Amino acid sequence: MKNKIIAFVLLLSVVACKETNKETQEPRSISEISYASFGKKITNKNSISREEMAKKFNLLNMGDTINVKFTSIINEVCKKKGCWMKLDLGDEKESMVRFTDYSFLMPLNSDNREVIVEGRAFISEISVDELRHYAEDAGKTKDEIAMITEPKITLSIEADGVLMIK
Repeated sequence: MKNKIIAFVLLLSVVACKETNKETQEPRSISEISYASFGKKITNKNSISREEMAKKFNLLNMGDTINVKFTSIINEVCKKKGCWMKLDLGDEKESMVRFTDYSFLMPLNSDNREVIVEGRAFISEISVDELRHYAEDAGKTKDEIAMITEPKITLSIEADGVLMIK
């Protein structure tokens, strides 16, 4: 009887160790991640990667628009109001994100945070005046702003909603 009790206790400790190891070694599931939500309520389901988003941009022509939901990292956010952000697309590419009807803003300290963005993707041309405005918002010097002399073709997103990992 004593041997059976010892074996049972050993079995329980092995099971407990396996469960502890299982919890510490496996990544959290998507449902366990906590998000801050901005704009329209969106979910974390069916989001594509930034690399897949970059491929979608490669297929677009000026004037095309597609609905997207993708995950990326914020490279930069407007330091005055949080009214735009630039998202990493890999291979030194990024997307300029503005928010539908200026209806929400991102926290000013959001740089380098992981987000899921849902909205419309398109290619646009940004005027010199607008580029200078963005450079001013980003805290660029007057000399850096003066060097902006040509419009720029941009990979753009108009976001309805954003989830940011807390």
